[in-house]
Amino acid sequence: MPERGQTTEHQIPKAAEPKGPAALRRTGALVTLVLGGLTAVPPLSMDMYLPALPEVTDALHAPAATVQLTLTACLMGMALGQLVVGPMSDKWGRRRPLLIGLLVYILATAICAFAPTAELLIGFRLLQGLAGAAGIVIARAIVRDLYDGVEMARFFSTLMLISGVAPVVAPLIGGQVLRFTDWRGIFVVLTGVGIALTLLVWRRLPETLAPEKRHSGGTVEALRTMRSLLADRVFTGYMIAGGFAFAALFAYISASPFVIQEIYGASPQTFSLLFGVNSVGLIAVGQINGKVLVGRVSLNKALAFGLTTITVAATALLLMTAGVFGEVGLFPVAAGLFVLMSAMGLAMPNTQSLALTRTPHAAGSASALLGTTSFLIGAIASPLVGIAGEDTAVPMAVVQLVCALAAIACFVGLCRPWQHGPTEEADH
Repeated sequence: MPERGQTTEHQIPKAAEPKGPAALRRTGALVTLVLGGLTAVPPLSMDMYLPALPEVTDALHAPAATVQLTLTACLMGMALGQLVVGPMSDKWGRRRPLLIGLLVYILATAICAFAPTAELLIGFRLLQGLAGAAGIVIARAIVRDLYDGVEMARFFSTLMLISGVAPVVAPLIGGQVLRFTDWRGIFVVLTGVGIALTLLVWRRLPETLAPEKRHSGGTVEALRTMRSLLADRVFTGYMIAGGFAFAALFAYISASPFVIQEIYGASPQTFSLLFGVNSVGLIAVGQINGKVLVGRVSLNKALAFGLTTITVAATALLLMTAGVFGEVGLFPVAAGLFVLMSAMGLAMPNTQSLALTRTPHAAGSASALLGTTSFLIGAIASPLVGIAGEDTAVPMAVVQLVCALAAIACFVGLCRPWQHGPTEEADH
């Protein structure tokens, strides 16, 4: 048995050595699957719950805006938790903080299943988000441990394929669970998912950060590291642009149950189907990005096209929901949402890859800043989509358009991609 701080060959995979094809082969498909599962925790926690939002408002006798705060609380928890867990993983390695976070996630999710009031549900959704942050930030940091440059961008697209199954399947599962039980049963299922993932991590996910690469400092050093990352104008530009793109996505996630079910009269099953189709679009474009575009088209060009497409789709949604084209049905609005969601397959993996290529020395802290920014901006956008009540989709479209324009402004004003050399991305 090794002493604390020592490592053995079976504890630290050789992927922690210099990166290359052999190191990638040694990580194995199972590690890829585990990382996909960890990044699937957020969409599982939120999307399985979406078809039940109207039911929760009735069961807990709370207004829609209050129930939407259960989503906001989960997002804020995931944002704040990453600021803590990211630096912890740079100091103590990836496994220990990850397992602690998963155990707390299981406990919080189980309590959500028995919450008697909306206020208590909001509180434990916050705790659920704080704990679930461990899976998000550490999975991204592990990718940075194992990959670099173009190959990292490819892996993020592969990860999107795996984790993207969650938003496709989660609302469908949630809709089917509601056939047999009420909304509380959804949290029971999520508790089971947390237990299964914890066992898989415990048994199969090795440590990827060698002791000599860990930071020995405490909170002061973590804050100093984050300050130096934020001082990097280009890193900050990609971080904020990705955050606003995510906020446009989360405006859809937060508002779509009410828009599709309450305004357009669709059933929970129809909503789940449409949500799944949109998620398939996101996955497909993400795979086109990773398998076709990466290595042939610069990441900055792919990102620019993705952000432009999101802006065009958000503009079309605003015109339709504001009645400029008269009274439109569900199909045109669903088509606009499909285009917007699909373009996220270009925006999200490329902002993460371009930002993380600049931070090989502090992958955990950089990952924490990326995730925290995305979730905080998303948490602010979430309640805004319901500000005008449940009878109009205009606020959703306005929030999406404003976020898309802000993302483009950050990309152009801070990243200034035209200043990068043609091979700079690969060199990083």
